[in-house]
Amino acid sequence: MQKRCANTAIIVMTFWLAPFSAATQNTPRTPWGDPDLQGVWTGSTMTPLERRAEHANKEFLTDEEATLLEHRADQNRFIEREPNTGDPGTYNQIWFDPGTRIVPDRRTALITDPRDGRVPYTPEMADRERLQVAYRVNGDRNSWVDVDTGERCLTDGVPMFWLGYNPNHLIAQTPDHVIILHEMFRDRRIIPITDHPHTSVRQWNGDIRGRWDGDTLVVESLHFADKTSERWAATWRMPTKTMHLVERFTRLDLDTLEYEFTLTDPAKFTQPWSVRVPLTTNQHSRGVTEGPLYEYACHEGNYSLSNVLSGARTEEREEK
Repeated sequence: MQKRCANTAIIVMTFWLAPFSAATQNTPRTPWGDPDLQGVWTGSTMTPLERRAEHANKEFLTDEEATLLEHRADQNRFIEREPNTGDPGTYNQIWFDPGTRIVPDRRTALITDPRDGRVPYTPEMADRERLQVAYRVNGDRNSWVDVDTGERCLTDGVPMFWLGYNPNHLIAQTPDHVIILHEMFRDRRIIPITDHPHTSVRQWNGDIRGRWDGDTLVVESLHFADKTSERWAATWRMPTKTMHLVERFTRLDLDTLEYEFTLTDPAKFTQPWSVRVPLTTNQHSRGVTEGPLYEYACHEGNYSLSNVLSGARTEEREEK
């Protein structure tokens, strides 16, 4: 009996270790021997960040459910929708590029921890997020301070995420740096691979350091500037002085880069929380536009901000 159990344990261990060994053996490498993370990557997916109410106790979709959702997305991708009453509307559907595929393991949320798949906001921050969602439609536009950082073409913050269009990231490497160029806002993150301590300089996207943990690049960002006075499209990405971000990049095969992040911030969250997203160079497999990074010409918050404000004044005059 003991021998049979031992043999079973060996079989189980082999089953779990084999995929990881194969991935390590097949990892593309740079001429200097590090895992090669370079390429144009997208994480676009229909899988939401947070688990929706209808899937509250459901961690995975069935094959049939995933296929049905993807089929509907393919059919509806370019169908225009009338905005709700009071909503001034947004871009035409042709401009959006959100992806039409569920993540390969069919999870119902990208959040892996906590298990309920929800951002663990503090009560104060949960209220702020609800108000911000409502403000996007019915909020005042009296000044540039009423417009969020994305509309002002500054940044939507970190970590990496995909917001409906311009969904790509270009990664380049040298022996002592990794560079991530975000297609949206053209954010550039230059990551030194070093054991030098973080500086005390506070920055919008934090002071950043990288290191290799085996074949995984671990990127740690600290010392964020306190920008809680600004409006943010996503409250969870709003930088505070206590925000701490750890990202992990693992090249699994020729087309796949596993991206994970953990956010810790007692000013916004009741606990640390984590996300896992498989990135791919195969844009077609996610149903997004194929091609290189394109220039992100963000006019809405630069040249057109005066038009946004003057439009609000026109609406006010018409209501009188």
